[in-house]
Amino acid sequence: MQHVQGRIFRDLSMHEVGPAERSALYIAMIETLALLHSFDLQSLGLQGYGRGPGYCRRQVSTWKRQYDAAAHTDIPAMNKLAEWLANNLPPDDNEESLIHGDFRIDNIIFHPTEARVSAVLDWELSTAGHPLADLAYATLFYFWPTSNKDFSQGTVLGFKDTIETPSFEELVAIYCRCQGVSTTLSNFNFFLALSYFKMAAISQGVYARYLIGNASAENSPEFAKIVKPLAERGLELSKRSSFSSTHHSISGGLFHQSRKGQEILLKVKQFMKQHIYPAEKEIIKYYAGRANTEEKWKKPPLLERLKGMAKVEGLWNLFLPDVSGLSQLDYALIAEETGKCFFAPEVFNCHAPDTGNMEVLHMYGTEEQKKEWLEPLLEGKISSCFCMTEPDVASSDATNMQCSIERDGNSYVINGKKWWSSGAGNPNCKVAIVMGKTKNSSASRYEQHSMIIVPMDTPGLKLIRPLSVFGYLDEIHGGHFEIHFNDVRVPVSNIILGEGRGFEIAQGRLGPGRIHHCMRSLGAAETALQIMCQRAAERETFGKKLYHHEVVAHWIAECRLSIDQARLLTLKTASKLDMLGNRKARKEVAMTKVAVPRAVLKVIDCAIQVCGGAGVSQDFPLASMKRLQPVLSWSLQPSIHLKGVPAKAAKVSQDGTVSEYLELEAFYN
Repeated sequence: MQHVQGRIFRDLSMHEVGPAERSALYIAMIETLALLHSFDLQSLGLQGYGRGPGYCRRQVSTWKRQYDAAAHTDIPAMNKLAEWLANNLPPDDNEESLIHGDFRIDNIIFHPTEARVSAVLDWELSTAGHPLADLAYATLFYFWPTSNKDFSQGTVLGFKDTIETPSFEELVAIYCRCQGVSTTLSNFNFFLALSYFKMAAISQGVYARYLIGNASAENSPEFAKIVKPLAERGLELSKRSSFSSTHHSISGGLFHQSRKGQEILLKVKQFMKQHIYPAEKEIIKYYAGRANTEEKWKKPPLLERLKGMAKVEGLWNLFLPDVSGLSQLDYALIAEETGKCFFAPEVFNCHAPDTGNMEVLHMYGTEEQKKEWLEPLLEGKISSCFCMTEPDVASSDATNMQCSIERDGNSYVINGKKWWSSGAGNPNCKVAIVMGKTKNSSASRYEQHSMIIVPMDTPGLKLIRPLSVFGYLDEIHGGHFEIHFNDVRVPVSNIILGEGRGFEIAQGRLGPGRIHHCMRSLGAAETALQIMCQRAAERETFGKKLYHHEVVAHWIAECRLSIDQARLLTLKTASKLDMLGNRKARKEVAMTKVAVPRAVLKVIDCAIQVCGGAGVSQDFPLASMKRLQPVLSWSLQPSIHLKGVPAKAAKVSQDGTVSEYLELEAFYN
């Protein structure tokens, strides 16, 4: 026994520290629990510690006996819960690991300044038993009854604030990773129900001591009020087969992911942490070493290996609802996570322009087109590009396009120039979707354009040059090319949906794509904000840390506000896309395309300011972000969409001209 310097948190919300440190402290706690459960009793000289097999049976019996001795009134829920526990003991009730018995946040001493555990207190309930009993007890607060939330603040039975990070799923995933076991925990409903039964019995005991004058807690009379809610929550948990903290979220929320969306997001976060972030330096080094050679267009072998791993994990084609089973709202949050690393979307086969082209083929392609082009794209065997913008006209008005698509017997002949065709430099780019004008002078100006499939090896198709973005070629994404089409001939069967349907196709699929772009951008903004905060905490000027300077603290606060506001708008848009479809959500899409680029660029600018000279160097990703985000901003046409917002709001009172304008506005990308 020795004295240990450190911090003990009596309030589960840890309001004394910020979200990042709170998350790190909880992770340290759960990693310590996993380490404790990994100890071998025999190697520690603890043979015979505890009472042998049957831990769960003894726990049910012990706490039922203690509750019965303290009960002052009949609570049917407690009796039902006790009966359920006794009749549903885990089959593996012979597990004998070293367990703590009372593992919770206020029984831990954390390092005075670091997010690590210095000591674990109160071992009087430790024994040999089932490790999931400890894990359930340590995480039961995620499912705490709302009626009890404010009870006994400052203790394990209550907390002042919401607990948003880390999530229950993240803690369980970390524990399972440390233990080397599956995240599918057998009989976890039993252990959560047992934890609530135990808490209810303890609370009943506190009240019983109050009745005879032996209670030390000032609020001991109040403990009688929480026994029933705890028992009822235990009964509810006993009936569940899977668990998510958002199912009974402490913090609540305006937008709710599906259970599958939550599970996939968690798996993506784990994959990012375990595989993608550690690969960033090698990927950057690969491209830096080939910048002046033709090898720069080839994909690094490491990236291909990561794609294979993601595919095996089922983290593949997440953007397409009919394939992934995810909603737009589900995928929006996943897109934000992948946006935190510049090559992550490609790892999951969720990168532009392939996503947009796959959406077009999935929604409008014939069965033959799907078999020849969509299937290999979905499998990641080939990539694609999209050819719309032209160098000789103002392409922000898509009706200006001059590239022609003319019928000639059983073929279409394509002539024209395109540029900013992203991905065309990828050696694996095998197909382009080209938008051009088909002759029909009597049709509306929005019914004169078509989309057609053009294999990249078709005679007459020529890559002219890569276009630089602020001096950079964007090799990892296959660059942005000028492409000329000189009498390029393809079969009539390559037309998508039919002549004059180009705008219809674009309107049908571009809404979700814009949301994906925006959420990925917000992921990049989160990375920039994290860099800014780290730099502000590390560097000193004029005798104090940067974040102690009022202007820097103000920047950080404003950036946090901007990101969260933009995210809420984007999630609202994604939710409306799910509920009402693309056309009904056009106003929200337009607003999102204005708000997100503004917010992201603001955050990146502030981060560069805080990082100083390093912020514009290759030592940080901020310069690359600064280069790419304005391009996204321009491609999203925020000025045009800003003009479109009030027009949409007043659409019912406008004439046909405005309605036509709005149809065009919905096309811009």
